[in-house]
Amino acid sequence: MTEAKHKVGTRADWLAARVALLEREKEHTRRSDELARERRALPWVPIEKSYTFETEAGRRTLAELFEGRPQLLVFHLMFGPDDALACEGCSFTADNWAGAVPHLNYHGVSFVAVSRAPLEKLLPYKQRMGWTFPWVSCFGTDFNLDFSVFTEQERSTGAGFNFGSGREGIDVREVELHGLSAFALDDGVVYHTYSTYDRGTDVLTGTWQLLDRAPHGRSGAPADWPLRGYEYRERLTSGSSPVGSS
Repeated sequence: MTEAKHKVGTRADWLAARVALLEREKEHTRRSDELARERRALPWVPIEKSYTFETEAGRRTLAELFEGRPQLLVFHLMFGPDDALACEGCSFTADNWAGAVPHLNYHGVSFVAVSRAPLEKLLPYKQRMGWTFPWVSCFGTDFNLDFSVFTEQERSTGAGFNFGSGREGIDVREVELHGLSAFALDDGVVYHTYSTYDRGTDVLTGTWQLLDRAPHGRSGAPADWPLRGYEYRERLTSGSSPVGSS
């Protein structure tokens, strides 16, 4: 029998530690609820610039992306005009959305992913990935730039990527990153209400939350992880074993 590398204890030891941790988890939940209220209390900023997008249903304005609902969430998905494929990290995140979108719609929230690559690049990739959520192109517009999904410092949100807080280990010359922006439509006026970047988008990926509750957490991933969804399927078809399988 292989000796466990982690601390081992009795059931009583585990229960005492787990009850103590539960108090911390409840504190975290209460703080998360408080932060959600503070997000909703942010001032709304009217959108004065005109943006249009290429969609599968033709060209649409930002207001039309709401699809008749009062709220809109936009994920800025990294796929530049010159890229052959979308970012593997963004693709990993996007794999988590399929079941969420109908629930959001019923709650009065529309959801779209937006990328700078032209629509004719997005659609074949979308089909290959098996995605069903709306994905539109802002090719030729400043939409992603204006909502600071770039490291440029003087765009309309005022501070650059992640509000000027920087990103550890990033080359400041890198031009395209990811983020989530929220908008409201009220009396025909579109308002920008919230944006988050970097680790602020962790909550969009249910896989992260599951890994955080697994015995080894987020550690131990292979160097090429995450893969794009179709790459897992291709490896399984070729007989390659998933990590950790026997």
